[in-house]
Amino acid sequence: MKLTFYGGVKEVTGANYLLESGDTRILIDCGLHQAGHFCSEHNWDSFPYDTKTISAVFITHAHIDHTGRLPKLVKDGFRGKVYSTPPTRDFANLLLLDSEHVLLESAEHFKKPALYGVREIEELMVRWEGVTYHQEIRVGPFKVTLYNAGHILGSSIVVVEAEGKKIVFSGDLGNTPAPIIGPTEQIPEADYCVIESAYGDRLHQPAPEGMLENIIEETIKAGGVLMIPAFAMERTQKLLFEINELVENGRIPKIPVFLDSPLAIKVTEVYKKYKDYFDEATMNLLRGDNMLFDFPGLKKTLTTEESKKINETPPPKIIIAGSGMSQGGRILHHEKRYLPDPKSTILFIGYQAKSSLGRKILDGEKMVKIHGEKVSVRCRVVSIEEYSAHADQRQLLEWLLPMRMSLKKVFAVQGEEEESSALVKKIINDLAVHAEIPEEKKVYEL
Repeated sequence: MKLTFYGGVKEVTGANYLLESGDTRILIDCGLHQAGHFCSEHNWDSFPYDTKTISAVFITHAHIDHTGRLPKLVKDGFRGKVYSTPPTRDFANLLLLDSEHVLLESAEHFKKPALYGVREIEELMVRWEGVTYHQEIRVGPFKVTLYNAGHILGSSIVVVEAEGKKIVFSGDLGNTPAPIIGPTEQIPEADYCVIESAYGDRLHQPAPEGMLENIIEETIKAGGVLMIPAFAMERTQKLLFEINELVENGRIPKIPVFLDSPLAIKVTEVYKKYKDYFDEATMNLLRGDNMLFDFPGLKKTLTTEESKKINETPPPKIIIAGSGMSQGGRILHHEKRYLPDPKSTILFIGYQAKSSLGRKILDGEKMVKIHGEKVSVRCRVVSIEEYSAHADQRQLLEWLLPMRMSLKKVFAVQGEEEESSALVKKIINDLAVHAEIPEEKKVYEL
């Protein structure tokens, strides 16, 4: 069996791994390389393998850095099948359609043709099959099984068996325990493991009890606006879940809460469709007639006109909008308006990649550029790490622990070099397992 890494090496994004046994070739993920300008020019490069020879693609989860080049794969000749859980398929359809117009802007920026169009997304969906956790899929000599990764609804660990060997692809592992989606499943043994390392060099700091409640109350008291740049998937739903709890229990005053993200609104509807994937605690809440993602004061703004009218509502108010790293989307309009306001607060609840606007604000820059204009940052800047959907270093090591006696090698991917290197050292020192950051395009004989 041969494994080659064509992305996700020394970078968080662009996951794309080729596995070969005999004449059969499968891919694990086919993600977009993301950088400061939404995506990297590298995405327009030809695939470094013959797309027509790929029998199947297995998708760990719907995020664009794991799915974003699938339509290009189809455009370039792929005629095999794509497999994932049903929620991942539905989420990916929404995310890919949403990204298509943003990629057109990127194409203009790089002076390139469109990466793909709606037609390729439609053809991709015809080829995409939903499978449940623990269901075995056979592709040539490969037996593939999906397990709950606990990252977002429907996210998967991909376990591949062939030639008497077992290799595990972690995808993105969840920061468990997380509400709604349930815990990450353990894999008892494997020969090889490809593990994510986005937080491989750090531990999540548990937020003080009631931190979200305090931030909301303090912003209300100051008469400001609470801006929350949120990823449309998982982070937004978790946030709505917790604000719902605060409102239902009378722990915060009832003020306008705007969900100003058409994509997040559509994604939330998909969540409602797949209640079978909710954890037991969430199912018990639903049995109590709890609306889960709806509460008094919540206003969902689908249209541009509705979004603009948010300005007419005086503070205090809460605005949840994309994108999660402030790299585009409606949050930029709100940041332009309220970042200079010392009464207001910006709350980050997810990973902020290097060079992103969100990282610049979080790192304390007092002047940033939005839509070509200089904007001063005078509002309060806060981060709650427990909202991260990624496992931290401790959780990654605990997940590997049951496999340690059988593992021959661990490959650390999907993290910047510093983060991957730190995790590799901990795996070697704490688990006594050989680990390394793989080399891109190098063929590894398993």
